Amino acid sequence: MDADPRLWLSRSWTTRERRPVEPEDAYVFVDRPTFEAHAASGGFVEWAEFIGNLYGTPVPDVGADRDVLLEIDLQGARQVRELRPDATLILLLPPSPDVQADRLRARGDDEAHVARRLAEGAEEERAGRRIAHHVVVNDTIAQATADVASILDLRRSGAS
Repeated sequence: MDADPRLWLSRSWTTRERRPVEPEDAYVFVDRPTFEAHAASGGFVEWAEFIGNLYGTPVPDVGADRDVLLEIDLQGARQVRELRPDATLILLLPPSPDVQADRLRARGDDEAHVARRLAEGAEEERAGRRIAHHVVVNDTIAQATADVASILDLRRSGAS
């Protein structure tokens, strides 16, 4: 989707450590004081603490003719909804808790983190379904990308 010239995909900042299997450009990895200074200066559209780490979406520097796609958690979605009531919220879900657990383990998360993330995820799904305009199940990246692209096309045409 990021090949679409009408789309800008945000790159979040985080205070967590980069995982060994994660590319360096997955996030902007910073320490807590740097993150907090950026937040204090109004540099984020949204930011939140999740499982002990800070995550934030920088204010985009894009023209009005581009859609901005944010990969954010429920806390961030609520902040965006307050700031931009016209935003389209898409809840992206794993196919099942078992698949989510396998994906977390594959990226190197320990069992304690997996258990905590699954518990958080169950609550996020319940709350997310209440505020989302659309739900996409991320069974495969190709299918999920196509589903999100279809939602964007509908939104651009004024149908959603």
